Amino acid sequence: MTVVAAALIDGEGRILLQQRPPGRAMAGLWEFPGGKVEPGERPEQALARELGEELGIEVAEDDLAPACFASAPVGERHMILLLYLCRSWRGGDPRALEATGLLWRRPAEMRGLAMPPADAPLIDLLEALLGA
Repeated sequence: MTVVAAALIDGEGRILLQQRPPGRAMAGLWEFPGGKVEPGERPEQALARELGEELGIEVAEDDLAPACFASAPVGERHMILLLYLCRSWRGGDPRALEATGLLWRRPAEMRGLAMPPADAPLIDLLEALLGA
């Protein structure tokens, strides 16, 4: 299973995290926004779609820069998480349309948050990439 996610970076160098809602797997955990790549979709196309659905923002595929990936078991399946950096979007401030809440944090500030197994290992990589 291929999943895409974005590290949306604001003007202060903080990254957006969203909290998984009740009733879903891993409810209450903080994650990078994104979702599954559907059959026939390119990863960048899927991520732009997911960010619109989850946050009400519009992201051009050209604004997504591949950053790093993680690999983790999810039940009986295995997930590959592709993380992209994104510094530019349209539609105003992201809104929690499907999540319980949103947080802007620098990578070092993410370490104390409960995160899904595939998201947590990306913190060190983001810190290295962003020099934060």
